[in-house]
Amino acid sequence: MTPLSTQQIFDEAVRLHGRGDFPRAESLYRQVLQSNPDHSDAMHGLGVIAGQSARPAEALEWIGRAIAVNPDVADYYYNLGTILCGLGKDAAAIDAFEKSIHLRQDYADAWCSLATARRRGEDYDGAIAAVQSALKFQPNLVKAHNNLASYYRALARTDDSLACYDRALAIDPAQAAIASNRLYLLSFHPGFGAEAILAQCRAWNDHFVRPHCGTLQPHPNDRSPQRPLRIGFVSPDFKSHCQSFFTLPFFTHHDRNQFQFYCYADVPQPDAVSERIRAATDVWQSAVGMTDEALAELIRGDRIDILVDLAMHMAGGRRLLFARKPAPIQIAWLAYPGTTGLSSIDYRLTDPYLDPPGDFDADYSERSIRLQDTFWCYDPGGDQPAPNPLPAFNRGYVTFGCLNNFAKVSPATLRLWSQVLRQIPDSRLILLCPPGEHRRHVLETLAVGASRVRFLPKQPRQDYLKTYHEIDLALDTLPYNGHTTSLDAFWMGVPVITLVGQTVVGRAGWSQLNNLGLTELAAFQETDFVRIAAELSGDLPRLAELRGGLRRRMEHSPLMDAPRFTRGMETVFRELWRDFCKTPGSA
Repeated sequence: MTPLSTQQIFDEAVRLHGRGDFPRAESLYRQVLQSNPDHSDAMHGLGVIAGQSARPAEALEWIGRAIAVNPDVADYYYNLGTILCGLGKDAAAIDAFEKSIHLRQDYADAWCSLATARRRGEDYDGAIAAVQSALKFQPNLVKAHNNLASYYRALARTDDSLACYDRALAIDPAQAAIASNRLYLLSFHPGFGAEAILAQCRAWNDHFVRPHCGTLQPHPNDRSPQRPLRIGFVSPDFKSHCQSFFTLPFFTHHDRNQFQFYCYADVPQPDAVSERIRAATDVWQSAVGMTDEALAELIRGDRIDILVDLAMHMAGGRRLLFARKPAPIQIAWLAYPGTTGLSSIDYRLTDPYLDPPGDFDADYSERSIRLQDTFWCYDPGGDQPAPNPLPAFNRGYVTFGCLNNFAKVSPATLRLWSQVLRQIPDSRLILLCPPGEHRRHVLETLAVGASRVRFLPKQPRQDYLKTYHEIDLALDTLPYNGHTTSLDAFWMGVPVITLVGQTVVGRAGWSQLNNLGLTELAAFQETDFVRIAAELSGDLPRLAELRGGLRRRMEHSPLMDAPRFTRGMETVFRELWRDFCKTPGSA
């Protein structure tokens, strides 16, 4: 047999690489380098495989060697930037992507990746410009439309975001994740009420979940009602993420004799918080790189009795895992109060204030289970700064603030805040808002002098909490209230005025204020919102009294009573399991 040439060996390596056969492809790339030590494409191939195999240092070394041999190949810089992005080295990644584009101006994928790296640095203007360049060269690039939609959502441009999602899905209607991103956007969009959101979620279910219904298998779980239960939790956020403020206190206090907690973690780079979660639970299963089908088989093999979706339609969620019904009971919780629309998810957890009994049950595809007091059990974690005295005493004016995700700062929110600022002429506003042209639009909508508004970029958590030292009174957003951010504000002694909304995400403030015994801070009309802000601004002793007692009030409320919350959750799990065991033919 005639020996293969170096080019033939390389071509076979590329073919195997494309098929995902990394070991054989890697072996052939190395064989090529034995014959030709300066074969830069083989070096690059080894670097890409190393990157795809979670060996970033090796990836950087191989791609760096390829560039040293041949510095004029756009793909080399593109994949270098991809590895650097994965390591969080955004400035170096931006440099690599820009070099790639310099060599190949029409490289749409590089433009998209450049946009992603810029967005991670909160350069939304630069990110939008880059992704628009990608679309100039490749107008039907689905991921570019999806990325642009996410940037617009982050800037509270919900109409623009919706249009981009719709364009992406017109090009490729089979994109379940993009269709899911679109559903999550609807909670931020003032034009969608609960009925419309449910209809859209059911349509997603009909398109993406129904095809799996005929493949569902019975569950072999032991149906003894009193036996210890296996509870699974699926999330990409078992790490340093705001979700851990709620999962950790719950996981830490669970009864290990009666409930085994399994974490199915989509966390490529576990951190110290991941290790705390792992220690607080019973079994940690990495789901990184697993298909939904493979993960469903793992969960089924683990004989999970109740499976909890902690992401729903947020980024990184596993909707099509839950479509396969790997556990006999499936529940949505914590990502956000709302509906998934999935026929395969049986229940959603809520509380008596988010969903007063009998009032909103028709808004969800799942059966609503109301926890005893609260949807959230909060633990800020670590050594947090203490509240400070009321800033207004020294400054002589009241400072309002909102440190919510800027995606929630809708035009209607700004118009409402504008009424507050005009009612209290000497007041100021501190707003968490990324740099860019949109800050000018904020000022135009607020219609007050620029000197009265201070913009802040995203901050490390300690700095973010210390920003509350400068705020006397927080203003909530609509139609999507602050959730974690409001709890942070209360923890730092800052009262939050909320306007109770028509959808469940807009009733978060009402729920939290009920649990704190501060319902006087909730408004049901815009005029009442402005009135409450004006009355508190004119009563600094009352504001100071609230500030001095809020942390203690938090600590003694159901919002931070982890043992009580955990017993309540465990009671729900047990009762749902008993009901399941009593149901003839349930599987």
